[in-house]
Amino acid sequence: MTRRNSVKSKRKDALAFQRLDFIYMPSRDVAADVEYFTNVLGGRLAFAVEGMGTRVAMIELTEEPPRILIAGHLAGERPILVYRVASLTDALDEMERRGWKRAQTLEIPHGPCCSFRAPGGQRIALYELARPEAERFFAGRRDF
Repeated sequence: MTRRNSVKSKRKDALAFQRLDFIYMPSRDVAADVEYFTNVLGGRLAFAVEGMGTRVAMIELTEEPPRILIAGHLAGERPILVYRVASLTDALDEMERRGWKRAQTLEIPHGPCCSFRAPGGQRIALYELARPEAERFFAGRRDF
């Protein structure tokens, strides 16, 4: 088997990650981080919302995803890489078949999600885009 064929066969076994849509970043001061990401880095503020005791802002640094979500309620120092999958149930079932231990699922505005830590401490989440209109709901909102 050539290296090229080996790579192709490994790709068939890969999970169906569609795209890295969001990088969810913890923040001690969301307003200050928004100012830095927009004024210094030149990002575009998509929204800045405040509610349920926290602040969350979405910044677009590029035309295409991933979008940066700066969140006051996110614990820890490491960001969470949020990948879209076609079916969250199917992706979690497949990961379990590979030895992954099921984690608790939750809801984000875009749809069902499962966030977990890899053995090396990396934070990853998978979500299913069940509510594509969610981003439009928040677009342009500036609570702070």
